[in-house]
Amino acid sequence: MRHFAHLAPEIRGRLFSREPGSFDRSADPETLSVALGATLYMPGTRPDLARDLRSAAARGVMSVVVCLEDAIDDDSVAAAQENVITQLRTLTAAETPLTFVRVRHPDQITAIVGRLDAASTPLTGFVLPKFTDVDGADYLDALAGAADTSGLRLFGMPVLESTAVAHRETRDDTLHAVQRLLGKYPGMVLAIRVGATDLCGVYGLRRERDLTVYDVCVVADVIGDIVNVFARADGTGYAVSGPVWEYFGDAGRLFKPQLRESPFHPHYASDLRRDLLASGLDGLLREVTLDKANGLTGKTVIHPSHVPVVHALMVVTAEEFADADDLLATGAHGGVCASAYRNKMNEARPHRAWAERVLRRAAVFGVAREGVGAVDLLVAGAAA
Repeated sequence: MRHFAHLAPEIRGRLFSREPGSFDRSADPETLSVALGATLYMPGTRPDLARDLRSAAARGVMSVVVCLEDAIDDDSVAAAQENVITQLRTLTAAETPLTFVRVRHPDQITAIVGRLDAASTPLTGFVLPKFTDVDGADYLDALAGAADTSGLRLFGMPVLESTAVAHRETRDDTLHAVQRLLGKYPGMVLAIRVGATDLCGVYGLRRERDLTVYDVCVVADVIGDIVNVFARADGTGYAVSGPVWEYFGDAGRLFKPQLRESPFHPHYASDLRRDLLASGLDGLLREVTLDKANGLTGKTVIHPSHVPVVHALMVVTAEEFADADDLLATGAHGGVCASAYRNKMNEARPHRAWAERVLRRAAVFGVAREGVGAVDLLVAGAAA
């Protein structure tokens, strides 16, 4: 598997000074957690699920969640679970993205794994909804048992979205209790996911497409606390994914567009800018930028058009790579120096963890050539 492998080799050569590295399902969890990128959700009721998974892989999607929880109604759960099992049995790991199933209860983990062929299944793990310290152990025990019985390497991705996480008076105790619980299952949790839609629902809120989740103060406050507990750079942290972007399609807008015109002019890409604005994807671009600034990795998305937007912003720029490389070259002796770009200060000790994260992202998403930015990647993706 390789990000941007759907682009022709000559196009990748023009875009990247260091091309994205290849990886497979046996890669270390740290690599896989970054490689998830834009994780595409789809309901387990899809009649052509197998075809859709193959199609997603061909379009550059690296991770998919097939949902048996909120994406389907209560009366369809049994039929959806049967559909997921039936269709996963027709697929192999070589032809699909990293594939996860979002379950409603722990027993589904055992039931699904028990009917798959461990030698060929694309199943990578399970998404564990409404995760708290109260029922979380049941999910993780079921996951560990299924992995032991089948011989599969299976990961869990807990979703923090419960009322206990949302409410200020219970949040700290709940987050720290979940942290202690996850520590009892080393190597099993691939990433922490943030359920922004459910968190908004606790307060009867829904963000508009002109806004980011960080404009919804009460939810932004929760995200900050989740990052504080789970994304620390002291060796105890996990990858925390950006919350879902739930808008697609044309719609009117109240506020000014969030995309400047000038980056698109050198590429004669005014049509692309217009399409991004019409689909509201300028909001997604801004939210992914804020996700990165706040320590989140990747994004939950619900439409294939979102994937190239997220991945374009995950590519390491030439300037980021140069700064990170210079910082790590100083060793552990500290000190400060000007960036090679002569526009910022690089301070070895406080910036070191940032630099290490940049190089991990560079290994998976590649390093752009000098002068190549997100617009160039979006243009190339649109042409492909």
